[in-house]
Amino acid sequence: MKSQIIGLTDWLKTPPGAYLLDWEQSQFDQAVSDIFGYHALQLGLPELDALQANRMPHQWLALTGAQATPLDEREGHPISSRPVALMTDPAALPFAENSLDLVLLPHTLELGADPHSALREVARVLVPEGRVVISGFNPVSLWGLRQERDALYRRFGYEDLFSPLIGDAIGYWRLRDWLKLLNFEVETARFGCYRPAFSSQQWLERFGWMDAAGQRWWPIFGAVYFLVGVKRVRGMRLLTPDWKHQSNPIVAPVAAASKEPLTRLASRRPAPESAPPPWSGDPPAPAPARGGRSGRWPAR
Repeated sequence: MKSQIIGLTDWLKTPPGAYLLDWEQSQFDQAVSDIFGYHALQLGLPELDALQANRMPHQWLALTGAQATPLDEREGHPISSRPVALMTDPAALPFAENSLDLVLLPHTLELGADPHSALREVARVLVPEGRVVISGFNPVSLWGLRQERDALYRRFGYEDLFSPLIGDAIGYWRLRDWLKLLNFEVETARFGCYRPAFSSQQWLERFGWMDAAGQRWWPIFGAVYFLVGVKRVRGMRLLTPDWKHQSNPIVAPVAAASKEPLTRLASRRPAPESAPPPWSGDPPAPAPARGGRSGRWPAR
């Protein structure tokens, strides 16, 4: 692992390494400029100041034990413009649970011995709705094909690898599956560095047109991917007992009763009309006989 880190440090000084750092610096600046909070941590890759556009009051740069010793002693000058705050293991961060608002992982998962544990640790220290920003090499790219060819030639002793890390790269879709298992939602994802894997600055500049063409015609085949994940936490609401919060009883409308006594109300009632006697006035006319003659008795 130390040899990989030393090789990466030297490779970042080459023309393709500078091309990679320039693209990643612009992507980190664009992503972290609008992320607000109080505590931010960059874990790994001190050559890249990924927090320079962020405005959080507390920012730290952390390196692993394998990174700190060779990087600090090389050529007698600091590699990063930001001072190193601590040395730690990505799988055991010295922060409390739900204490960080932003964690940056520039190629940290590729350098770590256990990327699964590192992601679980990031999920532990992030607050709900906190952000993790990850960059890594894309094995499905022109640089990945060059790395596979160099690995084949290296078995016969012909040439070295193009990059010290592309062989250990974690695929973009594989990383999305890991994040989904940890309740992360991918908010932004981009690919970049579409130029062929040339070691010469002159040839890299000649193929500069491929950056614009790659974003349009083959966007997922960039040499590097960049994504922002948001930690999602399912919310819940505690149901308290009913006796703690008793609501006012609902009063149904009732007709108001009269305050006058019943005797006074009874005196005001109108008297019922008396029915006429059954034989008052003229008696009723006799019913007609069955024989058909009106007013006569039937003959015997």
